[in-house]
Amino acid sequence: MRIFAAVLPPADAVRELAPEVDALQRMPGADALRWTGRPGWHFTLAFYGEVADDLVPDLSERLRRAARRTGPFPMSLHGGGHFGDRALWVGAAGEIPALRLLADRAEAAGRKAGVTMEEHRHYRPHLTVARSRVSADLKPYVTALDGFAGEPWTVGELCLVRSNLPTSGVPREQPRYETVASWPLGADDGSARAGG
Repeated sequence: MRIFAAVLPPADAVRELAPEVDALQRMPGADALRWTGRPGWHFTLAFYGEVADDLVPDLSERLRRAARRTGPFPMSLHGGGHFGDRALWVGAAGEIPALRLLADRAEAAGRKAGVTMEEHRHYRPHLTVARSRVSADLKPYVTALDGFAGEPWTVGELCLVRSNLPTSGVPREQPRYETVASWPLGADDGSARAGG
């Protein structure tokens, strides 16, 4: 299965961001971008790619331990940026060192479970809102996001998410994301909550 570890923003944060993204979609040239649907908004901590089913239990146990060793922390959606000329994202503010630590632990969990990982990179928190298949000038969108600052919320769980890629061939079809399991941060009970 194609999976990744993530932090999912709460419904209130999604509702705050939605009008900002709606405004971006009305800007000149926005129709050339592929906009991420609201159910797909997340902060990827570690991308595992295609993982054999027999590795998932060990990975899940290691993610549970990573969550237990990381206490809840405050975060908010803030500003924006871009990766090259292909991806537009919204950033984060708050306890970014805690988010980076959680990302490092999620990546280490994958490596220790035997998942083939890309080379380690410095983690930059981002929630992708749009992508382009061709070169695009994303600077006007980033400028429009400069003043955006969402209300703080508490990151309270680490999620293992399955990515179901489009198969219908319908233009602009979005991947579907399914939370496979989640673990409360700082919890001691060893339990995982199954996704829906």
